[in-house]
Amino acid sequence: MRHVLVLIVALLLAGTALAQRPPAAPVAKLIDLNSASRDDLMTLDGIGEVRADAIIRSRPFRTKGELVDRHVIPEALYDKINDRLVAKPVPGTPPVPQAKPVPQAKPVPQQPKRS
Repeated sequence: MRHVLVLIVALLLAGTALAQRPPAAPVAKLIDLNSASRDDLMTLDGIGEVRADAIIRSRPFRTKGELVDRHVIPEALYDKINDRLVAKPVPGTPPVPQAKPVPQAKPVPQQPKRS
């Protein structure tokens, strides 16, 4: 009987400890490179007025990796913020082509050497 009472008290204390946990941090919203305002872009770490304007001038983006490919931002900065970016397709633009597998070359049979 005493073990049951100890178990009940332990469960009650655990329940109140769980109820007092702070809520999880909200998930940061994704910023669309093709439609974000200058102010939205400037909420990203390392993006100020100049870089925000450069991103807007470079639109449209087919992929977020084009920020580095087109030299809009340095790769180190991209690595810091890429988890908060998305490049949604602009209506009327062709979709990003999927990578096609590279066909394997067949080995060429060797001809016997003539003496």
